[in-house]
Amino acid sequence: MLVQTSLIFFLAYLVALTLGTDVKQCEGGKTKKLDASDVTVSNCDKGTCKLRKKSTVNITMKFTPEVDVKKLTTSVYANVLGIPLPFIGVDGTSACDKVFSADGLTQANCPLKAGETYVYKNSFPVLEIYPKLNLVVHWALTYKDDIACFELPAKIL
Repeated sequence: MLVQTSLIFFLAYLVALTLGTDVKQCEGGKTKKLDASDVTVSNCDKGTCKLRKKSTVNITMKFTPEVDVKKLTTSVYANVLGIPLPFIGVDGTSACDKVFSADGLTQANCPLKAGETYVYKNSFPVLEIYPKLNLVVHWALTYKDDIACFELPAKIL
């Protein structure tokens, strides 16, 4: 029985390691590097994320601020040929109501405490007006400076 239980936990651990989205550190990133286990983007596991027009993309990001945070702002843009184009309806919005405690279930809201782990959950529409192209999505949570940040390659279909 103990062997079976251990095997189940080990397999669950392996599955957890493979879940998540391959992300990159933001350019000039001063924040703690996020890895695939920290970020999940719906329908985006490995390689270039495929963002389908008229769909909604869900984002989950686990992060630990290094400073106390009074308010948190979402900064999201598409980097297209070096030009930042903000995601309409998401960029510049408050992130406080989208922050949960480490369990991902209990809403935390702001202020956030340094050294505590939180889970940020949000979604954004891929609007029909967006052109079909390759881009890099830049997603950051900011308070004075970036608190958590990642970038990932994507393609709008």
